[in-house]
Amino acid sequence: MTDPTPQAESMPSPDGLPRRRKPLARAAAPASAAEEALADLEAAAFEAEEAQAQTESEPEIAETLRQRGLRLSALEIARKIVDAAEDKKAADIVLLDVSELTSMADYFVICSGGSERQLGAIGDGVAEKLREEGVRPIGREGGSNSHWTLLDFGAVIVHIFAPPERDYYQLERHWSKARTVLRVQ
Repeated sequence: MTDPTPQAESMPSPDGLPRRRKPLARAAAPASAAEEALADLEAAAFEAEEAQAQTESEPEIAETLRQRGLRLSALEIARKIVDAAEDKKAADIVLLDVSELTSMADYFVICSGGSERQLGAIGDGVAEKLREEGVRPIGREGGSNSHWTLLDFGAVIVHIFAPPERDYYQLERHWSKARTVLRVQ
């Protein structure tokens, strides 16, 4: 003998526990149109509840650091570099827009540090702050003992000088046609 009522269907739930869909009772006699409409409404309401529970329980996927870094514009990256250099007490920070003058970068950030130790701290601080934003340097040249550190972030290049080397190379004068976006004294 078979049961005239169908078995309840098993449905997955957001918490992973099985849920059973309530079986619709099927009468042996044909149901009226009103009863069929009511059964359809109940089924639709049940499905809507399940869909809402599914969407509420799905955790939102966090944006990866790489995606966040790709979302930042060159100017936003340059401003974050300026902020990081300022946090490490860099002196005479200049942000130059060189996009009209060269294809190697859009912005130069030039700053000075008072000692070898401070030059290293500024370079490390800039790299660390941008790493937190999902931006990694393409390259790093020089070091604190060379008195000139260069950090290449693609569209933004950072020059960290000791004061005598900054006076000697005079990058601001070399790129004098570049528009000065920001100067922090």
